[in-house]
Amino acid sequence: MATEFTVRSFLVRWLIATVLVFGTYNPSGYCYFNWLWGSGTEIGPVVAMAGVALLIAWIVFFKATLDSLGLLGIVLGGALFGCVIWWLIDIGLLHPNSTTAITWIILLVLSLILAAGMSWSHIRRRLTGQVDMVDDHNN
Repeated sequence: MATEFTVRSFLVRWLIATVLVFGTYNPSGYCYFNWLWGSGTEIGPVVAMAGVALLIAWIVFFKATLDSLGLLGIVLGGALFGCVIWWLIDIGLLHPNSTTAITWIILLVLSLILAAGMSWSHIRRRLTGQVDMVDDHNN
């Protein structure tokens, strides 16, 4: 089993996080949220199974992100990306009334934060030589 962390390792985690985030919700209408709440949708076993699978994936990604970045890291990551969005608006590359574009960017930022959370222990170990361990047998 390869334990080396590479850019490719991060990109794979980011791709999975992006599929999770955009598969759950996005403004295009092709997502679980619109499937669930769309007209004519009846909640049956397939819709329920997809929802449970998404919930499991969200819990895995969120717990790993919370464990590795902590609440402060998540907030700081969100603040950093929020400042980037603010800067894009300030220099005129993004219009503040473009809610669809801002929604896409926020979802992309969320996927980046989740990917960073899934990768942070590996990145930290490479940068500092320190190993993070969560050994909680109660969860």
